[in-house]
Amino acid sequence: MALTPETVEVDFITPRHLAGGGDPAWITVPLHRACGWSHGNDPLMPRVLLSSPDQKALLRLEPEPDGQWWTLHHAAEPDRPAWYASFGARTPVELIAAVTDALTDPASTASAPSDPHEPLRQTGWSPYGDDGLVSPDKAAYVELLGTPDDPGACFVTVTLGLHQKVWQARFGAHTPARLVAAFTAALADPKPVLRMDSVRSFPTCDPNAVTRRTTDVLAVLVAGALEERVHSLCARHATPPASPNPSRQPPSKNSRSR
Repeated sequence: MALTPETVEVDFITPRHLAGGGDPAWITVPLHRACGWSHGNDPLMPRVLLSSPDQKALLRLEPEPDGQWWTLHHAAEPDRPAWYASFGARTPVELIAAVTDALTDPASTASAPSDPHEPLRQTGWSPYGDDGLVSPDKAAYVELLGTPDDPGACFVTVTLGLHQKVWQARFGAHTPARLVAAFTAALADPKPVLRMDSVRSFPTCDPNAVTRRTTDVLAVLVAGALEERVHSLCARHATPPASPNPSRQPPSKNSRSR
């Protein structure tokens, strides 16, 4: 199909763990505009720093050739020590966004137990080693150190072949289980993800490893996806208007106003 000024060529890719990183704005823009996270302005530094309104959480995006590009630190609270989560450069933004969305959801219950393994078991992941699960394509491995109610540290590693690591996600021992479960649920989601720079960001174009469906999409729909996401997250914080005060009854004909 020939491109027109009104359409753009995009790829829909599965499995999502081999789709490449995607657009960081999918995470940073909603955190700032929908969740009130503030950011510094240092144009001379190739990094982004976002801090939560209560100053307890800090998200750092910084190019690190030999390390994790995304790092989320959270300060200690009365019921939980400080914790962290970090993600490699090619970790799909949809998976990281699942964590930040769960963290900033005002309706979530921090104490609710969650089993990070459950979304994976439900989509055909099989046991791997002593404490892990492996994806059906054998490319993604989840190692959970602990129990479902107290999982401890968790590592998610995606590889190609035996030695080529694509990305890794790391969750510290005190990371809330519900956040790890949000990540694994997004990881297990069979829906394809959209990429516009797949030639550059793909860890592989091997048709035996990924399914890539290229199509033309209206540019306005692609451009509006982020705005729609921001609007959806803003709605979580919207409070219903207060009930109006009961209206005063008009005085009876025999009553007198003072």
